[in-house]
Amino acid sequence: MKTITVFTPTYNRAYCLDQCYQSLIRQTNQDFIWLIIDDGSTDETKELVNSWIQENKIALKYHYQENQGMHGGHNAAYRLIDTTLNVCIDSDDFMPDNAIEKILEHWEVIKDKPEYVGIVGLDADIKGNIIGTSIPENIKETTLYDIYNVHKIKGDKKLVYRTEIVKKYPAYPIFEGERFVPLGYLYLLIDQDYKLFPVNDVFCIVEYLEDGSSMNMLKQYRRHPNGFAFSRKNRMRLAKDFKEKFKNAIHYVSSALFTKNTSFLKESPKKFTTFMAIPFGVLLNLYIRYKTRGEF
Repeated sequence: MKTITVFTPTYNRAYCLDQCYQSLIRQTNQDFIWLIIDDGSTDETKELVNSWIQENKIALKYHYQENQGMHGGHNAAYRLIDTTLNVCIDSDDFMPDNAIEKILEHWEVIKDKPEYVGIVGLDADIKGNIIGTSIPENIKETTLYDIYNVHKIKGDKKLVYRTEIVKKYPAYPIFEGERFVPLGYLYLLIDQDYKLFPVNDVFCIVEYLEDGSSMNMLKQYRRHPNGFAFSRKNRMRLAKDFKEKFKNAIHYVSSALFTKNTSFLKESPKKFTTFMAIPFGVLLNLYIRYKTRGEF
């Protein structure tokens, strides 16, 4: 059995998936399997992947499901993965040639240390520039929450998790008519129990495409309010300080206005904070409506 699964949720991305495929062919360590989660594509994704399976250049598995959104793709991946480690590489991203080699080198350092859920490394752009900032060398263990809120490190980072630990946590919820729940919900739950081993090696080369969720966040926010409300409730519940709690309460109120949920205050895990956040949540909701006008 391979040691690590590289999983890629994809939806109508046949036009850019080959970039990821070619990067995996070039890996200096081939101790991985590529799991493609086809989230209901209507383009040529299936035919393209079948041609790669026929080429037999790398270990590859293909799974098709009805469209559920990125989080639904992650649910399927975590359900299907049976390797020790896993890492998500999005359909518009790819890996440096030595990424798997570097991941497995770092894994040797922590594999017998149960307090570590995995490794956190860097993302870079196609010119090789680090996304955001590197991780200070004096940090020997961390959580994803602490990376951004304690150490003030900036930019997307790449997570490599132990599969057996990820499988212990609940799947992302699926809301009827919606296709998005912020992935940070699961990472925040894991943060409560385990540490990450930080390294300054680049595991992923990212390219933010115009049809990607990163470039359409306000529209996502309005289109999938139940998913965002679910995420914000959990962030409120697990927040470590009032500022974090209050910020998430504002977003929760805004999402509740989109869903017309009149019970949002009763359902909030932090009712007084949510009550104080109502005026700001109303303003945020109006701002999002204004910025996305004409889209709905």
